[in-house]
Amino acid sequence: MQTRSIIRGKDIEDYSVRNPQGEDLGTIKDVVIDTGEGCIAYAALSFGGLMGLGDKLFAVPWEALQYNATDDTFVLDVPKERLENAPGFDKDNWPTTAERTWLTGMYSHYGYTPYWERRMEQ
Repeated sequence: MQTRSIIRGKDIEDYSVRNPQGEDLGTIKDVVIDTGEGCIAYAALSFGGLMGLGDKLFAVPWEALQYNATDDTFVLDVPKERLENAPGFDKDNWPTTAERTWLTGMYSHYGYTPYWERRMEQ
């Protein structure tokens, strides 16, 4: 898998996300930036529903996604069931703050250390 070191946020909207087994996990709708920390807090992944109706957005730690330059997709190494049980939010009601309790729960769900805790370890 080739990697890309930089990519514009607007260019990844609607990129497909798959797991390593090739199952479709949805599409990236946006990336959310924590302006206080100066980094991407999470990617918003659209999953479920039919033709955009009834789908939910799921916050996914940015570092959980790996870019696949071969077919311009992202790979998320989680089983579909874990994503189905992930904390999500309505596409018309995005979280508007970098609320640490909510973010910690989301990072923990995917098995990642939150970005602000990693910075303190350095």
